[in-house]
Amino acid sequence: MGARKWLGILQLLVGIGAVPAGLGLVMDPSGASLRFRLEWLEGTPFSNFLIPGLILMIVNGFGSLAGSVASLRGWRRAGEVGLALGIFLTLWIILQVYWIGLGSWLQPTYFVIGLLECGLSVKVLSS
Repeated sequence: MGARKWLGILQLLVGIGAVPAGLGLVMDPSGASLRFRLEWLEGTPFSNFLIPGLILMIVNGFGSLAGSVASLRGWRRAGEVGLALGIFLTLWIILQVYWIGLGSWLQPTYFVIGLLECGLSVKVLSS
């Protein structure tokens, strides 16, 4: 399987995870329904999880699902889209860990997935 397909699969997995999580935060900005605590947001620019939830749902969720379609269908800009999404995902995790600390195995996992997206995107761009 080629880099473009692997990129599309990673993007699909990120999107499938991010849309419901983001939607959960948008529907309950307190985060309680997802077992999040508002204290985690102390020291961040956010007073609740609404804005992080929207970003998670729109960029990491719907953006990754759109990127997956682009990659799996072989669209011309799939590499650029994948690179942008990979960079965004890694920065998202870096900021999250900076602001709220390392609290879940999902943070390093998604950081590595973001790096893999970047690497695969570069490979797609160079092919």
